[in-house]
Amino acid sequence: MSVKWILPLFSFLFVLGSTKIATSGSSEMMTLKIAAKNSFERTLVSNTGASIEFVKDNYIIVRALLEEKTAIEKLGLKVEVESSLSNLQFPSKDSEYHDYTELVQKLRQMNQKFPNYTSLKSIGRTIEGREIWALVIRTNPSTSVLPQAVFMGGHHAREHLSVDTPLRLADWVLESYASEDARIMALLDEREIHIIPAVNPDGLEFDISDDQYKTWRKNRRRNSDGTYGVDLNRNYSYKWGTGGSSSNPRSDTFKGPTPFSEPETQAIQSYVKSLTNAKILLSFHTFSKLILYPWGHTNDRINKDKDLQVYQKMAEKMSTWNDYRPMQSSGLYIASGDTTDWAYGELGIFSFTFELDPKEQWEGGFYPGDEIIQSVVDKNKEPFLFLLDYADDPYRVLNFGIGR
Repeated sequence: MSVKWILPLFSFLFVLGSTKIATSGSSEMMTLKIAAKNSFERTLVSNTGASIEFVKDNYIIVRALLEEKTAIEKLGLKVEVESSLSNLQFPSKDSEYHDYTELVQKLRQMNQKFPNYTSLKSIGRTIEGREIWALVIRTNPSTSVLPQAVFMGGHHAREHLSVDTPLRLADWVLESYASEDARIMALLDEREIHIIPAVNPDGLEFDISDDQYKTWRKNRRRNSDGTYGVDLNRNYSYKWGTGGSSSNPRSDTFKGPTPFSEPETQAIQSYVKSLTNAKILLSFHTFSKLILYPWGHTNDRINKDKDLQVYQKMAEKMSTWNDYRPMQSSGLYIASGDTTDWAYGELGIFSFTFELDPKEQWEGGFYPGDEIIQSVVDKNKEPFLFLLDYADDPYRVLNFGIGR
């Protein structure tokens, strides 16, 4: 889920695409500024199916269909239609980002360069037939089961930074191991890393087609009413459809007809469940500079006090490195059917969502430019290693302190 904390925005700076989605089979969308001052009011808005893009203390910015706007107005909240400059950058100006072909080539290059340390697996195919790839990093040839950690990105099509961040982290950690970095070698020899950089390749490709960004969010399912797309991060089964998602196929937060209705989420479900010793999962999204942890579907706290303490302590520590705000996901608004609620709620895996840079829409929003990639990767190297470190037993953060 993409949820934003921003400073006040001047309406003339808004560049969140056009008030129409430029896509085949799409419906008219509008950008709204809504007076919503707390999580309760934000949740009322999200329950209409509108997609909350930014959050401020006393207002939010959403993308909504006309009927969603009408439903929001019936809540008694002040609604303003925001203007748009429609001047998003062209993908050709962001050549450092990887399209699907380049992504697969890079994964294969890493596998070919480090054949003794990596394996490359197709874990499923998308609606349009593209393969979803997982890069497995295992430097220890031992047949014993090692602690496993899962890192994934690209659930939402327009969040290209969420794809390139895990990809570059994988490349960095492999090169560091090969250069005999003592710290990296000691850690990797005791861990098994699974990196799935693009959960939604179809959406990723569609968002950059025709040389112009489309602010596309969903996959490319053709729905029964002729529209396109299911929000993959509302399609997981745990507490699916219990709030903060939509049953309207035209909505940006359409949850799908059933849990795990999409081949993309089915692939993640099957793959993660097949791992026998996974205790850590991190899903990269953009933007807002947040570290989120369950629950997202309810304002209730995790009822296992020990688990909650682990989440809070790990999130607070990671925030000291990347300067992201740690919080329970539903502190912004309710959203059900997401990856992290499912991983923790059904599988018992300690799971986090990172909402990457930038913090503000006027700093680039979903399209901050490729010059930001390396700085975002650099600030998330320590959190990445930290999660690997505690992948054997996250409860160690309570018993033995944090860090080696």
